[in-house]
Amino acid sequence: MIALFLSGCTVGPKYVRPTAEVPADYKETGNWKTAEPSDAISKGKWWEVYQDPQLNALEDQISVSNQNLKIAQAQFLEARAALKISRSNYFPTVTGGISATHYHLSQNRPLATATSEYTDYQIPADVSYEADVWGRVRRTVEASRSEAQASAADLANVDLSLRAELAFDYFELRGLDAQKALLESTVISYQKALELTQSRYQGGLASAVEVAQAQTILETTRAQATDIGVQRAALEHAIAVLVGKPAASFALPAMPLTIPPPSIPPGLPSNLLERRPDIAGAERRVQEANAQIGVARAAYFPLLTLTGSGGFESTAITTLLQGPSGLWSLGGAAAETLFDAGARRGAMQQAIARHDEFIASYRETVLTAFQEVEDNLAALRVLEEEAKTEQAAVAAAEHSLDLSITRYKGGVTSYLEVTTAQNAALADEVTAVNILTRRMEASILLVKAIGGGWNISQLPRV
Repeated sequence: MIALFLSGCTVGPKYVRPTAEVPADYKETGNWKTAEPSDAISKGKWWEVYQDPQLNALEDQISVSNQNLKIAQAQFLEARAALKISRSNYFPTVTGGISATHYHLSQNRPLATATSEYTDYQIPADVSYEADVWGRVRRTVEASRSEAQASAADLANVDLSLRAELAFDYFELRGLDAQKALLESTVISYQKALELTQSRYQGGLASAVEVAQAQTILETTRAQATDIGVQRAALEHAIAVLVGKPAASFALPAMPLTIPPPSIPPGLPSNLLERRPDIAGAERRVQEANAQIGVARAAYFPLLTLTGSGGFESTAITTLLQGPSGLWSLGGAAAETLFDAGARRGAMQQAIARHDEFIASYRETVLTAFQEVEDNLAALRVLEEEAKTEQAAVAAAEHSLDLSITRYKGGVTSYLEVTTAQNAALADEVTAVNILTRRMEASILLVKAIGGGWNISQLPRV
């Protein structure tokens, strides 16, 4: 009966997970297959689906060296420690000590006794316990637990974001390597074309204008190839920071991007709520806010405190631990706030408003998550179609360039036609490389949008 009284009841609303509108299927799925448990993307190390050893090695360094990830890890440990503090209120607080005090009393004091000088030895112990009758402590622990789990979800989200950013920068760098390789090979072709034009000029078959045109397009392309170095250096430095290395001591070898992205199954929309750590974190903060309403409501009820003290006291250390020296006391107190000028009402209104805020934030996070999945599914679908069309354009432009060079060698046309065909062919080839790079980037963003390999079951049972 006493235990039931001490445990009391828990005031405040019972937590119910907020509802969010979830579509039956993704609008942009097209020919995408439904995710299955055996899919590589669901196994945690989602970047391995790209089968790139260099990317794998870089991703492994993030968990060891990235400072932003270390910040998130420290924040989670801080939240978990706060939970331990909240849980400590389930138990009484016990203090103890030992003291020895020597007294010399005035002989002229009122009611003077024969003893005017003595030593008082004490070994006191005090116990204080707040009976959680209304559930204030339980609600506080619930709020701390939810915050710790939200912090763990934040950590997972930071980890996912950093790894996605690394993969994004990495494939963008490889796309620049592909552009540079294309431009460098084009420079070699243009150099040969310039030599041909100079030879024809020396033979009286071409004009100085045609030589100048060939020289111009050669140097322009060479400048474009050089300019790529600026963007590549910036990406290399960004990757160095992500893996926790000084930019000055980090370098990546050139590796042109050549293969398209793998198929990434997006899964079912109903599973997205469990696969995104940011959604899980937002939901946990709704529960935390719900528990804080209970904490605010418990303030309307009396605070019951039980106290006890005991120990030993004697004027002689030799008799300090003997039975007659023992002392103890038990007590209890109930305190109720009679007037606070609306402070409790304000705290309650604040807790309810905060709860409504986090529900709205949760639903907005869910809507944004579905948008990101749809955006990148659409990007992959459209870019795949564009890549096929662009390949046809590249083939046509190369054929047109071959015909123009043949016509120029035969004296049928001027070098201006060759220059025009060269510009068109190079532009189409660069566009094809850019499309391939964008497809890889959209693939990375889709992986991030569906939560990588994370699942809500990975939240710690704190």
